[in-house]
Amino acid sequence: MDDHGLDEFRRRWQEELAQAQALRKRRRPRRPEVAPEHGEQASGYLALAQDLLEGAGRPPAARATRAERPDSAGRSRSPLAREGAGGGEQLVDQLIRDLDEMDDVPFFDIQLPYELAINIFQYLDRRDLGRCAQVSKTWKVIAEDEVLWYRLCQQDGRLPESSISDYSCWKRVLRECRAKEHMLRTNWKNRRGAVSELEHVADAVLCDVHSHDGVVIAGYTSGDVRVWDTRTWDYMAPSLASEHEEDEPGTQPYVSFVRINSSLAVAAYEDGFLNIWGLKTGKHPVRRLGHGARIQALALGREDATVAAASAFSVVMLRPDEEGCWQAAAEFEVQKLVDYLELVPDTERHPVAVATAGDLVYLLKADASARTLHCVYGQPATCLDVSATQAAFGVKSLGWVHEGNKILVYSLDVERCLSKLGNALGDFTCVNLRDSPPNLMVSGNRDRRVRIHDLRTHQVAASLSAHQLGVSAVQMDDWKIVSGGEEGLVSVWDYRMNQKLWEVHSRHPVRHIAFDSHSLITANVPSERVVRGADLDNFTTHRRHQGLVQAYEFAVDQLALRSSLPCDTTASHGCDHVPAFPWGGV
Repeated sequence: MDDHGLDEFRRRWQEELAQAQALRKRRRPRRPEVAPEHGEQASGYLALAQDLLEGAGRPPAARATRAERPDSAGRSRSPLAREGAGGGEQLVDQLIRDLDEMDDVPFFDIQLPYELAINIFQYLDRRDLGRCAQVSKTWKVIAEDEVLWYRLCQQDGRLPESSISDYSCWKRVLRECRAKEHMLRTNWKNRRGAVSELEHVADAVLCDVHSHDGVVIAGYTSGDVRVWDTRTWDYMAPSLASEHEEDEPGTQPYVSFVRINSSLAVAAYEDGFLNIWGLKTGKHPVRRLGHGARIQALALGREDATVAAASAFSVVMLRPDEEGCWQAAAEFEVQKLVDYLELVPDTERHPVAVATAGDLVYLLKADASARTLHCVYGQPATCLDVSATQAAFGVKSLGWVHEGNKILVYSLDVERCLSKLGNALGDFTCVNLRDSPPNLMVSGNRDRRVRIHDLRTHQVAASLSAHQLGVSAVQMDDWKIVSGGEEGLVSVWDYRMNQKLWEVHSRHPVRHIAFDSHSLITANVPSERVVRGADLDNFTTHRRHQGLVQAYEFAVDQLALRSSLPCDTTASHGCDHVPAFPWGGV
């Protein structure tokens, strides 16, 4: 304890002692005498406090001499006082603990206004509030106030849309939310839950899959587009109709890309046409657009109604006006064919997109012309992801001087490079910046490794040897990673323990992974769109060539039907819905 701390302790001690003595005089008459042992204890503590306060400015030897001198009654000082030279901090703590048990100095006998007490208690966490509730009845009432527990729920991100009047006991709500979170985490770790295979389209091969908040969309070689809502476990998916479906049955082109959000579904076809459906308006498209060439990339805003499509050497952004009529919000010319295209979230009025075209990376703002964000000759981009303020993309190093493949993180506000991460031998095939925790990013590489990058230190925080043929899809949250590989393996990791929890294998490469706290969507998409050889004559009996979309549910207490993980997904395609098996017992 320094001199300033002792001066503050001296001042507070004198004030509280004076208040306590005045309070005693008002409440009860003076007693004729004090018990000898009680008075000696009190005087010993007072002498100890005086020793501590007076000895703040003296050297240790002087303080030891003062502690050894007898007091005015001829008694020697307390043994605790003689230890003041080596443990002043311990003496103060011991003094306060002993004085709390005495009636002469009532430290907690102070009445505060209720509003002031709430303002003080709002800085405590749930553990400290629980401890304060055990002090007294008054403190228990304050510590269990609904305002405090409602604020804790909001700080933890639980029920963010609720108001304080929605529940009568927010402490119980927080306890139930934490219990459910613990149950879900345990189910994730132990593979406890259910999984169902989404129904196939007959005589068609899966082309692309996308999902948003439990709603899944899939496109097939037959031109069919299907949508499932896994939140209700209704897997009889409606087919979204196309404009030329009735005129030319069976001649629809392949589906190249599909995207979905909370209100729209979008599909791009091999012939350059683009269909947009409103999920609340029916199965017929609200807008059908034609491009002069094949669509190379497609993007859909996660929350807003913005569609971006790249064909040939142009990128078009589409948005509906106030009357619901779709029109081009912006159109950009690029120098090369676009490989990857992403819309930046939370851009309000003017949409913003990031596109990669060979070794060029463009920043496309609807209210401005196309700007080159990055360009290094001979270093093409291999993957792309964006957040509200940053863009991350992998670059492949070619030429005589091989610097190693990296992931570059750019700021979209100042349009400059913030970090160069990785330096790997293999190409970075996937990166996930948007769904990762703050200051972290996860990536997959052809060198079979999944890496966690720390954006603050620009270092690799963890590296996991995951997939033998390379990583094709990856996502992470605050404690786990789900990765997919070219060999068809889906792996779940606890990256804090650097441990693989479980894995599931299928025939085709994993092209889509999306999960939240209680569900997981995976898609195995075939590399070839046509079945070759003898399988062509008997295609309907070989559904293993069609691809696979599976929905996992880990909130087992909410399941209406019991279904479970199949023992061999490559041999269990004889039915649309997987029969019930215990996961761990197969």
